[in-house]
This record gives sequence, C-alpha cells and structure tokens, in this order.
Amino acid sequence: MPDTLLNREALLAQPDDAYMGDAQRAFFHDLLMREREALCQRIDSELGALREVEPVSDEIDLASREEQRLWQLRLLEREKRLLDKIDDALERLACGEYGWCEESGEPIGLRRLLLRPTATLCLEAKQRQEQRERHQRHA
Repeated sequence: MPDTLLNREALLAQPDDAYMGDAQRAFFHDLLMREREALCQRIDSELGALREVEPVSDEIDLASREEQRLWQLRLLEREKRLLDKIDDALERLACGEYGWCEESGEPIGLRRLLLRPTATLCLEAKQRQEQRERHQRHA
C-alpha cells in the first residue's frame, strides 16, 4: 500500500475535522477500487461457469443443473447490483459527496463506511428507512 494511504487504525485515529479530507478520500477510493476489481473477477468467473455446458444423462441431472444455473443467475444479479453501488460510491467520491448522508447531510461515519463502503445513509437515517419498510410490509 502506498505511503499516502492510511490503514484502518490510522483512519479511525484521525481527528473529527479530518473527515473526508484528502487522505480519507484516497483510502476509500482504494478500498472501493479493490472491492470492484474482486467483484468483477467473481462475476467473470460466474459467467464462465454459466457458459459451460455439460451433457446430462437424465432428467434429474438436467433439473439439478437448471436449479444451479438459476442460483448462479440470482448471484450474478446481486453482484451486478453491488457493482452498480460501488460505481455510484466512486462517483459520489469524485463529486465530493461520499461519506455524507443523502437524507440528513450529516457524516455517515468512518466505522459504518468501513463495514459498508457503499452506504449512502447515516445509521439513524438507515434505521428510520428500515422502520418505514417494516411498517409498510405489515400495513
């Protein structure tokens, strides 16, 4: 890792006024790019597995293979959504909006961003969103 990038401990040890300064933006850019690269490799691997066609000997094998293909397609769809979120996070980073809650404008927080680098809401806003979703499901 280049000297200009912080490690996680150094990132968390920074004062509050360093929030989303150059060093922190560089740290999260590197983190997001590494996650993006790993995700692209997984997607390529899954696509390759989907392209493989094996001869089947009976209907049970065919059904099993189709079930596996459906699972792989769901996984690919999920990973594609994550790739889109990573790209959105990189765009927010480039625009200077990364790390700030879309709802309140407050800092999302380093610990939350380390756990979920694609987060767009601070913890409180995310909890409110989840409560609204639960309420709507039960209504």
